[in-house]
Amino acid sequence: MPILLPLTALASALLVNLIRQRLRAALLDIPNQRSSHTTPTPRGGGLGFWVAFLLALPLLLWLQPDLSPLTVVSVVVVLLPLALVGYLDDLHSLPARTRYGVQVISAALAIYCFGPFPQPWLSALGLGGTVLTVAFTVVGFTALVNLTNFMDGLDGLVGSVSLVQFAFLAGYLPQPLWGILAAALVGFLWWNWPPAKIFMGDVGSTTLGGALGVALLMAPSQQWSLLAITLPITGDAIYTLFRRLFRRENLFKAHRTHLYQRLHQRGLPSVAITLGYMGLTGLIALALVTLGTLGAWVSLAGILGCIALAEGYLQRPQ
Repeated sequence: MPILLPLTALASALLVNLIRQRLRAALLDIPNQRSSHTTPTPRGGGLGFWVAFLLALPLLLWLQPDLSPLTVVSVVVVLLPLALVGYLDDLHSLPARTRYGVQVISAALAIYCFGPFPQPWLSALGLGGTVLTVAFTVVGFTALVNLTNFMDGLDGLVGSVSLVQFAFLAGYLPQPLWGILAAALVGFLWWNWPPAKIFMGDVGSTTLGGALGVALLMAPSQQWSLLAITLPITGDAIYTLFRRLFRRENLFKAHRTHLYQRLHQRGLPSVAITLGYMGLTGLIALALVTLGTLGAWVSLAGILGCIALAEGYLQRPQ
């Protein structure tokens, strides 16, 4: 197992570089209203770490004979539609309805393979409670996919946060296949770390959001507490959504008003912001390891405090 991690990272770095060189023209990201970059940069680098992850899975099964092949195949079956539609969107900008339809299909596959997210307070409703549990799981799964995608707008941010998340889940649950994904992200970040030479694109961000959803569904216990590990991503995204609702902005219009984007516009370097979000994720992982369920509540309070501090800093006159 230890030798597989650096091999996966190396394979990912090589594949991402190959995409950067060979598919640059087809996958060029031109800056728009929601971009934090000003220079056209290739996207689609997520395809590199996704393929490296897939290539490493047979070796993982060989090195970890106690790992169920059915579990690994199920994970691939759930994530493959997200990767495919994400790559096509990077190439051709698919309609939102098409993308969301595929996300719902992936959510349904995840529920079929791993069961819905536990909501025991609905069990008293019988069949109706089961239907609501499944529906809420679909909404939560697709929300996690989209919120991760929304946050992919700054060099290294989603890649580095996801690296910490999956490294934590690999050891805490334990689920060794997420360690392989974390290793693949190391190779990707070699090219995506500020200043980024390639972006992950939707093929990367939507797949990472889906993988995080799958990991939470696969967790044997404490699934609600483990939601805390998503907070650096979901906290910013949800706060921004409510802030835009309060300001009566068009939610379907491209924007640059996420906290991380506003901090960048204020002059904070992208590497400092990325390290900040990565560090917060690491602190949440530490809180979950040491405090369990209490750590999840402490993490939520900490994220709310960080949002308040960031907003206070942004409101100060320059």
